[in-house]
Amino acid sequence: MSYSSYNDAVTPQLHVTIDRVSPVPLYHQLAEQLSAAIESGALQPGDTFENELSLAERLELSRPTVRRAIAELVNRGLLVRRRGVGTTVASKAIHRKAELTSLYDDLVSSGKTPVTKVLSLIKTQDARAAEKLGVPFDTELTFIERLRSTDGTPMALMRNWLPPSSLEITEEMLNEHGLYDVLKEAGIRPAVGHQMIGARRPNARERKLLDLRAGDPLLTMSRVAFDSEGKSVEFGDHCYRYDQYFFDITVYER
Repeated sequence: MSYSSYNDAVTPQLHVTIDRVSPVPLYHQLAEQLSAAIESGALQPGDTFENELSLAERLELSRPTVRRAIAELVNRGLLVRRRGVGTTVASKAIHRKAELTSLYDDLVSSGKTPVTKVLSLIKTQDARAAEKLGVPFDTELTFIERLRSTDGTPMALMRNWLPPSSLEITEEMLNEHGLYDVLKEAGIRPAVGHQMIGARRPNARERKLLDLRAGDPLLTMSRVAFDSEGKSVEFGDHCYRYDQYFFDITVYER
């Protein structure tokens, strides 16, 4: 048996189908359809979301089922709960799939216009970065720190270290192109990367640069990229606004 309905004036013309004989959990069916509505633009950033009780009654689902579906969308960064306001659709998040791409490319492919501010571009020694890149601790590395924004909203603070090479990177290059495009133009081609994803609290400087409130978390990603011969070409340590960015990863049964 399936059940179809349309949302009320809060979320107009949103078609929801619940298949009660499907092996897919009901909360996941609901979460995926609501997620698709947000991604397609049927639900717009800032829209007030239908409350849990109303949604449960309209779809003939239990409140725990609806609560779990909404919680999943909150965890994905698609919905935001605010005291006194209720649940609203979050600002449009950028998804990064588990591929070796740059944030610049991700933004462009999603129809956004990236704006980059280079905060630092220096030669320096860094023991942690050198260890990640597999070079001696006293190796002189190129350190790059950038603030990436779109639509006037800061999204990411990106720190990258590059091993020695003949490539001379300028601020102009970084303002107009993604780092991987700059590397590829010089014949340095990242082919595979090992990355770790996490979360933490921002420090005072990160909070200011990313326009975060006290208590807001950061999504973090560190990655070492290698070329096709296994030589390290870049170590990145990035942090992202929790409400603007998340990773989209598909996993498979072994």
